[in-house]
Amino acid sequence: MHFITLVKLRGRPTKERLQEMERAIENPPKGTKVRFIFWTLGRYDLVLYTEGPNETAALNTVLPFLDFASTETLVAITRDEATKIMGF
Repeated sequence: MHFITLVKLRGRPTKERLQEMERAIENPPKGTKVRFIFWTLGRYDLVLYTEGPNETAALNTVLPFLDFASTETLVAITRDEATKIMGF
């Protein structure tokens, strides 16, 4: 499954918080891979693209962020999957 996580940091990032984020990203739950991380301008500070077996894995991926950030995780499907579901 594909997941897009939008991350809004609470306050200015510190060196320690960045290290915590790096540890979480480098050691995701078993079977989950963090494919891309983007720093962004606007409402959210980071966007993470992860792949994992289920929603529980996605939740466990973002749990380490919850002490210093708010997150919103979206389940995503590819364009091909979506058009197939719609019967096109």
